[in-house]
Amino acid sequence: MDTKFILAGKSLSDLEKFMIDNNQSKFRAKQVFNWLYLKSLKDINDMTDLPLSTRELLKEKTSLCSITLKDKQISKDGTMKFLFELKDGNLAEAVLMRFDNRANLTACISTQAGCAMGCSFCATAKLGFKRDLDSEEIIQQIFLIQSETGLKVTNIVYMGQGEPLLNFDNLISSIKIFREQFQVGARRITVSTCGIIPKIKELAKLDFQSTLAISLHAPNQEKRQKLMPVAKKYKFDELIQTLQEYTQTTGRRVTVEYVLMKDINDSVADAKELAIAISKLKSNVNLIIYNQNEKSNFKKPNKDTIQKFKYILEASGKKVTIRLERGADIDAACGQLSSKYTKTDVHG
Repeated sequence: MDTKFILAGKSLSDLEKFMIDNNQSKFRAKQVFNWLYLKSLKDINDMTDLPLSTRELLKEKTSLCSITLKDKQISKDGTMKFLFELKDGNLAEAVLMRFDNRANLTACISTQAGCAMGCSFCATAKLGFKRDLDSEEIIQQIFLIQSETGLKVTNIVYMGQGEPLLNFDNLISSIKIFREQFQVGARRITVSTCGIIPKIKELAKLDFQSTLAISLHAPNQEKRQKLMPVAKKYKFDELIQTLQEYTQTTGRRVTVEYVLMKDINDSVADAKELAIAISKLKSNVNLIIYNQNEKSNFKKPNKDTIQKFKYILEASGKKVTIRLERGADIDAACGQLSSKYTKTDVHG
């Protein structure tokens, strides 16, 4: 069993203790810290401001990560998808996106291997739930993306595999690390949830400063529970009420995410009903055009339908954006993360 001390994901105080315990100067921890979180570190040998003896100690007693990068795909639009193998052989995926030639780099990361939510339109749901990722495994996705690309991630969205609020403690721990150590501002972090009401209430008590995105995808309870089994437990009206209380407590606007699916939830009547349902909710709306995948029969609406839907919501006073499709050709778009590899594929 590998008992090496894992570096990525550790706090400065953890690193200081390691250095002291191994008869090293305490200030060496700060140097390691900077390499881990503020640079694009590939190898311990790259820590050139450390003495050779310290680097040899680190190579002997530590590992950079507990997860490994097993595959990387690059879309024709420049989006990158990363397949990670976890320490027990389970798999998770993350995506790196750049929009409109802006300097901002957005990483979409996973909080679980697989997902238990069972949403009918989502490829990830077909995997079933494997397990939660611990906070270090969540953090190491960003570390390895930066290490592999040499780029600095500026925005983080918890929209990969899994339901973040069902891995609550590790979610909050990882956000703290991203803010304090990777220096990613709170407003540049977004957490997407299917609507786990007790945890939304818990977030409100924490004075959550990042953006909360709610995967609504339907204008009422009847349609939502057909698409999303979670709605059988957490009812539509109760969820909207909880979100209203959340915005009142935090002062923060929420993002309503709505995947448009042809002849399912994209009608003019659907748009009008949605506009009424969220009329009192302090929110923006992010329309997501369904990304077709081999695991479902849902289709994307035509452009005219999409624009009508958007117009109706805008006429009600909401700010509405249509999410740009990124990485669909490598199954990296929203709802497509399904780890097509298996443990057998990874291990040969």
